[in-house]
Amino acid sequence: MYSKPQKLVAEFAGTFAIVFFAVGSICADQFLRTSTNGQAGLGLLGTALAYGLATGIMVTALGHISGGHFNPAITIGYWVTRKISTFDTVTYWIAQLAGGFLAAYLLRQLPVDVWGLVQLGTPALATGITRANGIIFEGVMTFFLVLVVFATFVDEGSPFNRVSGFAIGLSVTIGTLFGGPFTGAAINPARAFGPALASNHWVNHGVYWLGPLAGGVAAGWLYDALFLGKKSES
Repeated sequence: MYSKPQKLVAEFAGTFAIVFFAVGSICADQFLRTSTNGQAGLGLLGTALAYGLATGIMVTALGHISGGHFNPAITIGYWVTRKISTFDTVTYWIAQLAGGFLAAYLLRQLPVDVWGLVQLGTPALATGITRANGIIFEGVMTFFLVLVVFATFVDEGSPFNRVSGFAIGLSVTIGTLFGGPFTGAAINPARAFGPALASNHWVNHGVYWLGPLAGGVAAGWLYDALFLGKKSES
């Protein structure tokens, strides 16, 4: 059994890595496009893979220590199903948000002009996408991410426990491929908070809390009520 400080360090480190590589890939894409006059770049697929791979790798590496949340929306899914206490939920959130901020702030220290790039790494709504649209899209994408977390990681009866990191990472990847052009596909309040604080760019920031947290609550409660609860009764 790992101690509380060890779990918080794992949550901090995992969230740091995810935000660093997810936001860093956006910075790298924009830097390549700027330096090559638009002839080179990672593109949506590249940034989606960076986000998904970082998530999957960190869940695989550190999930056995803290549960591998690295996302306040996943943590609230645990909380609503009473798998984590309120105090632990708050401390996990603090560790996650601190990791996300430090990762984004570190990107500002690169020896190139990435101030604007870090700001671009802050998720934003596309033209024509309202705040309500953004909340719905972010909520649906996070719902399926948290559903996959419960189905492959939380559910001890799942035959896919050993590949849960792969499944969770792919869920982030497909969410980014869909949502990236519309909302920036944060799917994680810490992913939105880090670059927003580092660049002081808070436009529509509430979208990236309301949507994911609602999706996390709905997915956690639904899976627990329909599947985990039924197992305990049988």
